[in-house]
Amino acid sequence: MIRYLVAALIVLPAATAAQTPAPNIPAAERTAIFKAAGAVQSGGQWYLCADDPNRTPSTIDRYADLNGDGRPEAVVTDGGTFCYGMAGTGFQLVSKQLNGSWKVVAGEIGIPEFLPIKGVGGWPDIMIGGPGFCFPVQRWNGHEYALHRFEYEGRSCKPPR
Repeated sequence: MIRYLVAALIVLPAATAAQTPAPNIPAAERTAIFKAAGAVQSGGQWYLCADDPNRTPSTIDRYADLNGDGRPEAVVTDGGTFCYGMAGTGFQLVSKQLNGSWKVVAGEIGIPEFLPIKGVGGWPDIMIGGPGFCFPVQRWNGHEYALHRFEYEGRSCKPPR
């Protein structure tokens, strides 16, 4: 009974068709992406949460030009409750710079869902999914992603206190 109750309380946003796994990325580019995201390499795998005793390798779940500037962005995700609590996952969004290096643009505990609404510079709003029914949406303000509103299934909501 408790297992079913807990499962019913954890509602994650649905992935959109545009959020498909990353294509084959050249090895040197993958390494640069993981390093920029803050991942460490161990045994040939990359880990954002290297201290997790039950760790699983981090992945690049998205590799695309998200803001229309002609350069790719990448979403590096990692899972486990050791570092990410009840959300069970965390991510780092990195962007390729003009000089070819990669830079962290955003990083949070939760599941990123890129919305069609855009902030400054064409950056998409990001809904950060996790346990519950009212999720934060961050918007790029020209300098950083910052909390803009809360949303559930496309509607405004107020998170519980």
